[in-house]
Amino acid sequence: MEAGATMANDAVADNGPGAAWRLRFWTVFVGQRCSLIGGALAQFVLSWWIAGDSGSTGALAAMSVMAMLPAALLGPLGGLLADRYNRRLIMISAGLMRALCMVVLMALFFAQLAELWHVGLLLLIRGLMSVLQQSAASASVSMLVPRRFLARAAGLDQVIAGVSMIGAAPLGALMLSFMPLGYILGVDLLVTLVGIISVLVYRVPQEPAPSTVGTHPWGLLREGLQVIWSDRGLRHLHLLLAAVSICTVPAFTLMLLLVKEHFAGSAIQVAQFSSANSLGMIAGGLLVGVLSPRKRVGWVLGGFAASCLMMGLTALLPRELFWLAIGCWLLCGVAFALSDALFVTLLQLRVSSTLQGRVLSIFNTLLGLAGPIGLAFATILDGVIGVRWVFVAMGLTGTLIVLLGLHSKAISSLES
Repeated sequence: MEAGATMANDAVADNGPGAAWRLRFWTVFVGQRCSLIGGALAQFVLSWWIAGDSGSTGALAAMSVMAMLPAALLGPLGGLLADRYNRRLIMISAGLMRALCMVVLMALFFAQLAELWHVGLLLLIRGLMSVLQQSAASASVSMLVPRRFLARAAGLDQVIAGVSMIGAAPLGALMLSFMPLGYILGVDLLVTLVGIISVLVYRVPQEPAPSTVGTHPWGLLREGLQVIWSDRGLRHLHLLLAAVSICTVPAFTLMLLLVKEHFAGSAIQVAQFSSANSLGMIAGGLLVGVLSPRKRVGWVLGGFAASCLMMGLTALLPRELFWLAIGCWLLCGVAFALSDALFVTLLQLRVSSTLQGRVLSIFNTLLGLAGPIGLAFATILDGVIGVRWVFVAMGLTGTLIVLLGLHSKAISSLES
């Protein structure tokens, strides 16, 4: 009887998404993730506009904080809503609000009325909607595919993110040379609408939340926190990666200034750097899909350590070795994608699907809080040692933090 029950449970776990899960998964998953290309393109051209208008680290940092704050402010709520309400409806509603924000921003640029505070405010609202949309999308993956495909789905997530981003910077640099910024932002509007259509075509499966769970929002959020806090390994790993994020997040924001100031590059060179990192993410995602390693914790920590080290080496290289710096930035993307995909897989395998929205969003909240903290430190340090040495200092610090995690028995126990 017990063996029969185990087989039945395995069948439910493996075939829950249904026999035709591939077509539905690809339609929903690719539709949601491909909307990233519009966001990456918009982020690049707006960053270049701010850098050209002000040329200040503070202005770029302020815009990045406005884009990151939503994850810190709304992350837990996004996960809670994704676990308790219709994820498909959340993705559609949030997508429509994102599209509306971009319409307003386009109108401001066409009317030549756009100012820094306009851009920051609309990015904040758009970011809030993106948190809701991505929380629902991420929590849906484990119900769209069989358990055996989870690691490959996480790898594919990194590949699609890389493919979406790889064209954003070069395309943005090219379009800036002959097209008004308002038209370029229209690409983000278009792909946002594509993402909405993708979830209109198919139903998104969702496991009903347990009836024993209370309906008070704080009680629901506390349940997600307890899942992490009661698992000593997950608790330590979350805190470690949040500390590493304080060191790494500023790099992806200030990379534009590093290329512009240290390597004396133009928008084309910035695009080359950005594309190299995206190529690295694609390669890292493919590696996860091919290798699908079973010992995930070592890969997660090793990947993040390598990513931080490559970040520091990128800035340490002299101006004449620009192409070698691009190679380091590419390897940074490979290591980051590999470790990030396996970290998500680790969470999906250890946490019930009815709690994954909250658990994943809590991690995103930690990153959302770590980002502004790191940018604040980076802005202060930039005035003292310059953006190049900010990169070096934070890259080496991040590497040391991850290496300390290798000696944590609690984190090592996650392998079991």
